[in-house]
Amino acid sequence: MRMGKETTVGVFRRAKASEEIAVPGASGEPVTDGLADDHVSDPDVPARGPWDVADVAERGARVDLGALWVPGRDGMELRMEIDQNPRIVTAAAVTLAGSTLQMQVFAAPRSEGIWQDIRSEIAESVTKQGGSVDDLPGPFGRELLARLPVRTAEGRTGHRPARFIGHDGPRWFLRGVLTGKAAVDPEAARALEEIFADIVVIRGSQARAPRDLLALTLPGQAAPPVLAEVPGAPALDPMHRGPEITEIH
Repeated sequence: MRMGKETTVGVFRRAKASEEIAVPGASGEPVTDGLADDHVSDPDVPARGPWDVADVAERGARVDLGALWVPGRDGMELRMEIDQNPRIVTAAAVTLAGSTLQMQVFAAPRSEGIWQDIRSEIAESVTKQGGSVDDLPGPFGRELLARLPVRTAEGRTGHRPARFIGHDGPRWFLRGVLTGKAAVDPEAARALEEIFADIVVIRGSQARAPRDLLALTLPGQAAPPVLAEVPGAPALDPMHRGPEITEIH
């Protein structure tokens, strides 16, 4: 059944409308299975990521997106979401075997994480719009399984599942949204969970307000000069797909 008008879940401060593209020419060879073994050997470093750049020895077989290094997989499609004015890359999304993982990274306080508060805000937003949310344990700690309200082409109201996962790092927060079969099927989610677990975050040393978006870059491009002045994140719409140029690993 084809879905029509869909809900938007506002979690962070709202920015201008964005478009979504996929950019060819991503660097790095695809990793076909398992997690990278290039993290620094340190008993204080966790056994799995997401990683801070200080905890890895090298980029390895990951695509350089500026604030994120994202591991590749065979058959993976990579898309970048771009805010129109100014043209800032606000999110990355990978699609694999019919499921999608959308990723955004934000500044966070030095002293505490923000995922607990963000989960409460997501749950409140979804509930107000007629959806439902369960706060459940997951492979990365607490996560949300949401049923987002959508309007079908026939004018009926339906629901589409989405899993919200998050990780509090040192002065940064990484949020992921799993949609498609991976939102409800643990086996279908495994490959995208491995990608999330092997992401490296490069926060930088700039002073940033908590929840400020860390803008990404297109593969092979330098960080944009506006990076330190990004006012916030766009409203979260994990179901939206804009214009795309598909790159397949």
